[in-house]
Amino acid sequence: MSKCPPLFVAATLIAALAAGPAFAQAKLVASTPTASATVAKPGKIILTFSEKVMPNLTSVDLVMTGMPGMADHQPMKMTGFTSAISADGKTLTLLMKRALPSGSYDVRWHAAGADTQRTEGSFAFTVK
Repeated sequence: MSKCPPLFVAATLIAALAAGPAFAQAKLVASTPTASATVAKPGKIILTFSEKVMPNLTSVDLVMTGMPGMADHQPMKMTGFTSAISADGKTLTLLMKRALPSGSYDVRWHAAGADTQRTEGSFAFTVK
């Protein structure tokens, strides 16, 4: 029975672990407003990802999920904003053309980095 030299085992393990980050997926690492925040009428919404995202594979929906005084408010996809990606490709900014009405909102995003693996997520915030 032959044994693998310890140096070979260590080199193989290091090579396998070093390859991991090359396959990392774009993840949301920060947002403004932050998840669960209550804010005054924001002029923009900022999403920051862990890596550069591909614009043609990245999108954001802003959905109003509740409105004061309306118990059975149906979710409503919001329009009236433009989006821009930063020079480093890691930050997506939604610029509001008009103030958001008071209520609760979900930001639902899809993103892909250089590996083209799509990731998705959402976070909620409230406008006073």
